[in-house]
Amino acid sequence: MKTLIEKTSDNLVKAFLKNKIIAPIPSKFTKKINEAQKLRKLCESKINKPVIGFKAAGTGIPLIKKLKEKEPFYASVYKRNFIRSGQRVKINKSTLGIELEVCYLIKKSFFSSKGKITIRNVVKYISHQAACIEIVGYRQRKKGITSFGDLCSDFGANVKFLVGIKRKYKNIKIGNLKTNISNKKNNQSVDGNTNAVYINPLNSLRFVLNKLKKDKMSLNKNFWVFTGSTVGVVPIKSKGLYIGKIDKLGSVKVIIS
Repeated sequence: MKTLIEKTSDNLVKAFLKNKIIAPIPSKFTKKINEAQKLRKLCESKINKPVIGFKAAGTGIPLIKKLKEKEPFYASVYKRNFIRSGQRVKINKSTLGIELEVCYLIKKSFFSSKGKITIRNVVKYISHQAACIEIVGYRQRKKGITSFGDLCSDFGANVKFLVGIKRKYKNIKIGNLKTNISNKKNNQSVDGNTNAVYINPLNSLRFVLNKLKKDKMSLNKNFWVFTGSTVGVVPIKSKGLYIGKIDKLGSVKVIIS
């Protein structure tokens, strides 16, 4: 007899691989982040698909406080969900919205590094940086966010990632850059700032890399880290072209259909 967590993970993995929407999973796995983490890790262990990186989630400090959490969390990002800027993404009723992020390409030498990653030494592992759009949503028929467990248990709620032109890493003041995501068709425009991301994107990157060390995660290639939204989760009000811009980093586009 399979346990409840085994059955639940099987259902989520099947939904993930076949792009299906299933009934909401038991709240036992979403109310507390520790239970959600167990489910996420079990699901990821059952997916034999290439991992291209990791995402930080729950990086907004006001949200952390509101939901009474201590810190963000991370989840794996699969190559099948990683597409070029300007491509088309089909959404459904379980799509939560669109996010604009700073992402970093990290050298695989990180996995052989010793000691903790700090704000000072993290830069030596960065190869490139770029602007990124993340489409977030569930593999379940549910809406809204009541806990970090809602997001974490469902693969971090990551649907698609689109990355703009990657630029060789240059040490800039990343903690106070203006950002904007817009859709001219429906006059939707949302401003943001990189300081909304767990102090700043470099600090979010540091957090993720230390968690990877703790969990003994390893890849044999350079990998991406997506550091969290600079504009929150922006509702997708209509289909069409969305353009995200981050000062000094560039732009990224997605066609929502």
